[in-house]
Amino acid sequence: MILSGQRLDTRTCKGLLIIGDPHVSSRRPGRRKDALWPKPVLTKLEHCAVIANERDLAPVILGDLFDRPVESDEALKAQLIRVLKRFTHRPIVNVGNHDIQHTTLSDGDTLALLGLCDVVDVAPSSGPVLDLQLEGQRIGIGMTPYGQAIPEDVRGSFSDIDRQVWFTHHDIAFEGATYPGALPPFAVEGCDMLINGHIHKTRKAMLAGRTRWFNPGNITRQSVDLLDHLPRAWILDASGELQAQDLPHPADIFDLTGRLVEAASESRVAEAVESAFVSLLRAEEPTGMKRSDDGSVLRDEIEAKFAADETPGAIQAIVRSLLAEAVTRREKV
Repeated sequence: MILSGQRLDTRTCKGLLIIGDPHVSSRRPGRRKDALWPKPVLTKLEHCAVIANERDLAPVILGDLFDRPVESDEALKAQLIRVLKRFTHRPIVNVGNHDIQHTTLSDGDTLALLGLCDVVDVAPSSGPVLDLQLEGQRIGIGMTPYGQAIPEDVRGSFSDIDRQVWFTHHDIAFEGATYPGALPPFAVEGCDMLINGHIHKTRKAMLAGRTRWFNPGNITRQSVDLLDHLPRAWILDASGELQAQDLPHPADIFDLTGRLVEAASESRVAEAVESAFVSLLRAEEPTGMKRSDDGSVLRDEIEAKFAADETPGAIQAIVRSLLAEAVTRREKV
């Protein structure tokens, strides 16, 4: 169902299985070499269903279930629905930026259709979602979708609970992540744990007041900056700690043809330029620069910056590659 101000009924289980941004899509990301796409993503979700059912865990998807707001491949949607229906507990889905065409979830978005058909439960607006009876504890669960303000105080969202967990889908300034406009972790009154989607890599947890902030990272590696990222689901049980569960994934999945750095230093250099590349992408909006479908306007800006800064050739190659991947696989930044 789509939660429009109402909450789900109390669930009794042994914990949560947290699944980071699957990005299900019929379009294979630019440098992935998989012969069949998106079989690797569906296989990971099937594995998540096995873990959740065997351990009596309620699945939570952190947002970006889809890579595009409107998935046109009907066969893929049917396959995904079959996978999602394997979960004993119906998955609860936060709304990510890739799930929506506009500022909030609408009937034109594929995720809304899955919610209306009771394949998943979707939280389209910020607020409390449900409470869990968890091995003698009562845990309050809340969500804030992409583009909506993370609350500073969630006291009073639930009554008679032992712990409160909040899920978000935002640019957060975790240690080592310096995205432009990223929000530094802050103390959320009444919240013990905040778990974020949207940022593709696993980040080191941070503590702000009593609120522990986590970023588990995606289960889908879409671009070469995730070369060393381990796709995992995460279990949150009565202990209050996140436990990593490795998901099946091959090591050699990216075509690195044309890259000008050695494989041993690939991920390190790519990570070093990731923040600068994201800055350039997001510079389009504040400068009023008109977007172009093929990225030509932004490419001219990048080339001008290369010339002005005398950027080394290896770094230029990586940024050009990332721009090409962004143009082919993303309809919005």
